[in-house]
Amino acid sequence: MDIYLVEAIINGVLLGGVLGLLALGLNLIFGVIDVVWICYAELVMCGMYAVYWLYVYFAWPLILASFAAILSVAGLGILLHLLIVGPILASAPINQLLATGGVLFFLQSLATLLFGTDFRNIGLHLPIIELGDIYISYARLLAFGTALIGAVALYLFLSRTYLGIAIRAIAQDREIMGLMGVDQRRIYLLTSAIGGALAGLAACLLVLQYDVHPFIGLSFGPITFMVCVLGGLGNMIGGFVAAFIMSQIIAIGGYYFSIELSYVLAFVFFIVLMFIRPQGILAR
Repeated sequence: MDIYLVEAIINGVLLGGVLGLLALGLNLIFGVIDVVWICYAELVMCGMYAVYWLYVYFAWPLILASFAAILSVAGLGILLHLLIVGPILASAPINQLLATGGVLFFLQSLATLLFGTDFRNIGLHLPIIELGDIYISYARLLAFGTALIGAVALYLFLSRTYLGIAIRAIAQDREIMGLMGVDQRRIYLLTSAIGGALAGLAACLLVLQYDVHPFIGLSFGPITFMVCVLGGLGNMIGGFVAAFIMSQIIAIGGYYFSIELSYVLAFVFFIVLMFIRPQGILAR
């Protein structure tokens, strides 16, 4: 087998870990609150800016800056629910999409006004791992491992804790759980915080690999939504599986053709599969 093809496949797997982490957060929010946060990738952008400013300008240790960014984006998720999502829960789905879409443009415009359109880099150069003739980015490997740890931690929380079981139960039948004494508002806020924290964690991983700018969310937002729909909206396992499928299409397509064409192939694959299985590959 072509050694460079093997390298592309490995990089696709590493990319799939981060995409899977983004899909986990978005699917968790949709599964529990039943609202798609169109602005989810912009929360990632806010987290990347938080890491950048704390690490570069305030000289915080990277670990401490990352924890602060995760907590900040979790708080931003709670604020988004209180100010925008909560008041429109009873509205039509199109109103919910328009409201969160408005938050998307607001965050992009606010970041442009505050920071300009310059591309900023934290300036941390991580080594490249050499395995024979295969070169693997240490930043991507670190991101992949951290994303897997985050996914396992979320699974254990949802399956082993009272609050996690309440989250899964309210995702199945929110009306009945309200009658059984579960505080829906508390669960919604907790879910928004966890979804925001996952976006913050993804931001900490992506800032190691990409420059941050106000429109960085456009690089990950569309592909994240495709992954969620492909796996079945609200299905966290399906989203994680779909993330690795799409990342392999992008990686292998980029090897044989170009990175631009690989995204075209990913969109074509998504459209064709939606005709065959519109509910998603693992939807029940």
